[in-house]
Amino acid sequence: MNGEILSKDRVIGKVQDGLLVSFDEQRLPFYLLRTKDVEAWLRGRAIDAHRTNSRLLKRALRIGSTDDMDAVLRVRAATVTDTYWFRAEGDAVHYDDVRFKENLFASLALRGDPDSFNQPYSHTPELTNTGSYEKCWRLENGRWRMIKRGNELERFSELLICRVGQALGFPMAAYTAQEDTVVSPDFTGGGSVNFESAAGLVGDSEDYAENFEAFWNLSLEMAKQYLQIIYMDALCFNMDRHTQNYGILRDPDSGAVLSMAPNFDNNIALFSRKIPENLARTNDKLIGLYLELLEQDDRAPAIAPELPAPTWELVRECGLETGVDVPETTVTAAADFIMAGSDIIQDKIKSLLISCDEDEEQGQTMM
Repeated sequence: MNGEILSKDRVIGKVQDGLLVSFDEQRLPFYLLRTKDVEAWLRGRAIDAHRTNSRLLKRALRIGSTDDMDAVLRVRAATVTDTYWFRAEGDAVHYDDVRFKENLFASLALRGDPDSFNQPYSHTPELTNTGSYEKCWRLENGRWRMIKRGNELERFSELLICRVGQALGFPMAAYTAQEDTVVSPDFTGGGSVNFESAAGLVGDSEDYAENFEAFWNLSLEMAKQYLQIIYMDALCFNMDRHTQNYGILRDPDSGAVLSMAPNFDNNIALFSRKIPENLARTNDKLIGLYLELLEQDDRAPAIAPELPAPTWELVRECGLETGVDVPETTVTAAADFIMAGSDIIQDKIKSLLISCDEDEEQGQTMM
C-alpha cells in the first residue's frame, strides 16, 4: 500500500509499503502520531461489519469482500466528521472529489429499505459511519444529520441525558426524537473542525486516571471537560463509555486542539436495558470509579466543584420534554435515580475539599 494521507488537500503523511515514512507532526491524526499504524487507522474508519444493514449496503455497492479495508478504501477513508482521507499512489483526485455531497443509501443503512438497495452506485458516507447501531447520515438543508434507531428506553435515555447536560451548562450533542429514532446534527459542521476519538490519545484504555492525565497534558480546560463527561456518566449510569465515543476537536488547517467534543452517545445508559431495582445507587460501580479518581488525583477535586448538581425538578422536567412516550413513573424513577447519584457524588466532593483545606491549614501551622 503506497500513497498519501491528507487533510483536505494538504499532504500530512506519506505511506510506502504500508508504512508511514514521513508526516506532518502538527496535523497528523493523533492515532497515527502515536502508533504509526496506517492499516489499523484505516480499518478503524470502516463501517461495523456486524451491523445487518452494513452487509446489505456492501452488497448494493458491489463490495464482494467482507474485509473492512475494501469498504473504507472505496471512499478513500473519507468521513463526514473530519477532513482526513487516503489517496493511493497514482490517484489524481482532490478533496472536493472525495468529500460527501449526497447519500443515496441512507434508508438502506438505517432500515434495510429495498428501494434504497436498487440505487445506482454513489459515493456514500455510510461506508465510514462507525458504531454498532443501525444508523445513517442524511443531508438536510446543507447540513449532515445523524439518525440512529433504538428502542423506547434507549431513546429516552439518550434524550434525557442530552437535556440534563444542556440544563447544567455542559457541551452536549443535540438530540431530538423522530419516530423510532433520535436525530443529531453533525457537531463538526461537515469538517469545519476535525473530530478525533480518545483512542488517538489513550488507545483502548478506559481507565479514568490515564485519560485524565492525557487530557490534563493537553490543557487544564480539557481536563475539566473530561471530568464533565465522566461526571455525567456517573450521574446517569452510562455503562458504554469507550474510547471511540468521546474525544477532541481540532482545527483542520493548523492541527491545533480546540476542545473536547460535545458529550454524545448515551443510548446505552440510565434505563436503556431496564429500570434498575436499586434506585438508591448503593454500591454503584460507575459512581465508585468516578470517586476513586477524585480520591487518587488531588488535581481532580479542585476542579470538581465547578460541576453543578441537578435538582429533582430539573431532571423530571427534562424527562417530560424528551418527546419519547414513556410512562410518567419512568420519568419519576429517572429523577430519583439521578438525584441519588448526585447526592453521593456531591457529599464526597465536599468531604474531599474539607480534607484538603484541613491539610493546607495543618501545613501552614507547622511552618
